[in-house]
Amino acid sequence: MKTLLSFCFLLCSFGLMAQKAPVKVSVKGFDGKPYANDKVFFVGQKSKQSLSGITNAAGQFVIQLPAGDIYDIRIQSIGDEIEYNTMEIPSLKAGEFFQEAELLIEYDPGSTFSFNNLQFETAKADLKTSSYPILKNLVEIMKRKKELKIQISGHTDSDGETEANQILSQKRAEAVRNYLISQGIDASRMIAKGFGENKPIADNSTPQGKAQNRRTEISIL
Repeated sequence: MKTLLSFCFLLCSFGLMAQKAPVKVSVKGFDGKPYANDKVFFVGQKSKQSLSGITNAAGQFVIQLPAGDIYDIRIQSIGDEIEYNTMEIPSLKAGEFFQEAELLIEYDPGSTFSFNNLQFETAKADLKTSSYPILKNLVEIMKRKKELKIQISGHTDSDGETEANQILSQKRAEAVRNYLISQGIDASRMIAKGFGENKPIADNSTPQGKAQNRRTEISIL
């Protein structure tokens, strides 16, 4: 995952004192294209408070960050959150106030995400409840990004019969699609496809490798 973060912060020593710093956030790709409906989190290392903003069509939003903390900056993603560098908002002295800071984030969001932690009942296509938080995150993103279309790909390890693995992987991909539909995502935005044991990413001769091969992948179309 490629990322680039830069910001400019101005601290002025006149006027009324403010307790929060206004930060104008711009999010775009390395090609300069703004990313609309991206959700960016600012998590205070001291306060543990999580604040967030969602980019508009120009890839921007303004957020007010309390002074005297260091913020971890993260972007919501279909896979794991994308973690960035930190941003410090210094404490104010008497008579000081913050002018608007500018924060530029450039990154490549990726196009394929592998979920090894999406859990099904053994040898079945029934989703375990432990999988719901992962899928609810995907639902949230797809509801914000109305143009987003995905392929859900099911994969198995090499245990069992090849044909049975193919059928199981298809049913598991369809189970994920059906869950997303139940949460309000239009069926026309999703394709479910099973690949069985045909596309391993690790060695099927070890338990660790098999665990990696038993996965569901989400690809942006």
